[in-house]
Amino acid sequence: MKHRIYVVGMGPGQENMMTQEAMQVLEASDVIIGYTVYLKLLGERFGCKELLSTPMRQERERCQMCFEKAREGKKVALICSGDAGIYGMASLMLEIGKLYDDCIIEVIPGITAASSGAAVLGAPLNHDFCVISLSDLLTPWERIKKRLIAAAEGDFAMAIYNPSSHKRADYLERACRILMEHGVEPERACGYVENIGRDDTHAVTLTMAELVHTQVNMFTTVFIGNSQTKIIDGKLVTPRGYHI
Repeated sequence: MKHRIYVVGMGPGQENMMTQEAMQVLEASDVIIGYTVYLKLLGERFGCKELLSTPMRQERERCQMCFEKAREGKKVALICSGDAGIYGMASLMLEIGKLYDDCIIEVIPGITAASSGAAVLGAPLNHDFCVISLSDLLTPWERIKKRLIAAAEGDFAMAIYNPSSHKRADYLERACRILMEHGVEPERACGYVENIGRDDTHAVTLTMAELVHTQVNMFTTVFIGNSQTKIIDGKLVTPRGYHI
């Protein structure tokens, strides 16, 4: 018999921003596994489930725990913030899953920060865009730099994940300066959203010249417009090209 494991994107964490499919899968699960912070975001609704976690940087152990619990005959869900397939655990689960031919992995999509943050700001990603993480924990900085340059030269709107942390306090500034060196003008319309989907959500629109000097935290998603993006009544808007 094949054991089924669900890798669930839970969006920002609040119930009203989870998909109906994600809620149904979690309600049907015996065991919910995830990073401690994500389990806390689920609240009391799933307190009757077996809740298991590992600390940050023990992602592989967390995945292996899923397979072990599934082999016990339990229905298992691994939760990820945002979308499980966008900087989430879906790829690692599928890679490790090659070693467990008695298990089937199903990925349940969720609302990623690019979508939920864009909605708060207006419509910054309404044309071609790219998503880039500034975290060099798993990706070398030189590769991140190449991607930033390519995005600038391609005139993509951008959603920037993991723009800063205690150890990477200047990474957003470094990224902004790289973009300006490759064609992004100082007056380029930008924005950022902190704590997306939570009670203390905070959104700001500003120019690249202002963004380069702005300090943000690790719970922030930054949006950089393309050459056509503008700020309209406080909203960040990238036109699709329709004639008005």
